[in-house]
Amino acid sequence: MLSVEEALARVLAAIPVVGSETVGLPAAHGRVLAEPIAAGRDLPPWDNSSMDGYAVRAGDTAGASADRPVRLRVLGEVPAGAVAPTPAGPGEAYRILTGAPMPAGADAVVPQEEVHRDGASLVLRRPVERGTFVRPRGEDIRAGEPVLAPGAVLGPAAVGVLAALGRPLVRVYQRPRVAILSTGDELVDLDAVPGPGQIPNSNTYTLAAQVREAGGIPLNLGIARDVREELEERFRWGLTADILVSSAGVSVGDRDLVREAMAKLGAELDFWKVSMRPGKPLTFGRLSGRPVFGLPGNPVSSMVTFELFVRPALLKMGGREALFRPRIRARALEAIDNPGPRRGYLRVRLSEDGGGIGARLTGVQGSGVLRSMLLADGLAVIPPDTRVEPGEVVEVILLHSDMSATGRRP
Repeated sequence: MLSVEEALARVLAAIPVVGSETVGLPAAHGRVLAEPIAAGRDLPPWDNSSMDGYAVRAGDTAGASADRPVRLRVLGEVPAGAVAPTPAGPGEAYRILTGAPMPAGADAVVPQEEVHRDGASLVLRRPVERGTFVRPRGEDIRAGEPVLAPGAVLGPAAVGVLAALGRPLVRVYQRPRVAILSTGDELVDLDAVPGPGQIPNSNTYTLAAQVREAGGIPLNLGIARDVREELEERFRWGLTADILVSSAGVSVGDRDLVREAMAKLGAELDFWKVSMRPGKPLTFGRLSGRPVFGLPGNPVSSMVTFELFVRPALLKMGGREALFRPRIRARALEAIDNPGPRRGYLRVRLSEDGGGIGARLTGVQGSGVLRSMLLADGLAVIPPDTRVEPGEVVEVILLHSDMSATGRRP
């Protein structure tokens, strides 16, 4: 039985990166960049005013005071989107609006509320230093400067920078297509009424949501009964995807036929047990060149094994550089037990605790208690045969993207 680290290393070593595609900038938000981006121009492209006021030559204002004001001749106005028709010579100024290019010859801006306008003249009663309220050319980004690297996730700021650089198209990694199969005679889909001994199929929808969160595109293969031929047929359907994920049927019961069906189709299976709880029965291999995961059927086991193995695999496949959730250290607010020889990944809620972060269990930790995942802020990583006493420190994997590295949500 492999450790989590050994199993994860095998998974990631077998995961390829999908191809790339070119998309329009409006469709690039949230995608993963597949090309290096260097600036093709300076930002801003010219010196410009950061205030509504008057563009002046700083040297002309030397010695200005209330007793000896300086008068400058106003040549005209420069709004945003226009340029001054002539340079500002000695003793001359321009009315200028925020964002407008600085006139040639001018090197400072005096805010409009700090001057007096007397017809075509500007009256200044204090000197101004060169560069005052001027945003210099290239202050933000210089032409030729590296801006974004492959693997970056394009958030709003990145999209804004690409737009400012005049990039209407951008190359991004394709989103991995993930075929999802739920197995079990007891399952019915959501449009059917469960009969005696039957339950709604929740794993397909949970896993599809986890796939989307990891940047993939879920493809629903439906429900396969515990019949090897039906499992084989559904797995064949999934060969149009980049990766296959099934849930249930991977243990050692009489009707746990997923491994057998995969092997019958020629899958190369790498491992099928991991030393963790929940989630010991976990199959990984390759089927027709595609990574294939057989996750446990219990809903919590399915979610936790997806988090630890499938999610980083999807992120790598989609071109991401950062593959793992943040981890923090938290103080146990109650005793946390992990009996037995396997490492525990127990669901905890986090709260502020005297300037630090405290962790307590979400309640009953059974692998079928889906509510424990609903309430969880993170997974407490507890060594085998360990009882964590109140006040002791535990490592916690954060589960929510809206949580900071301190464990707090905004």
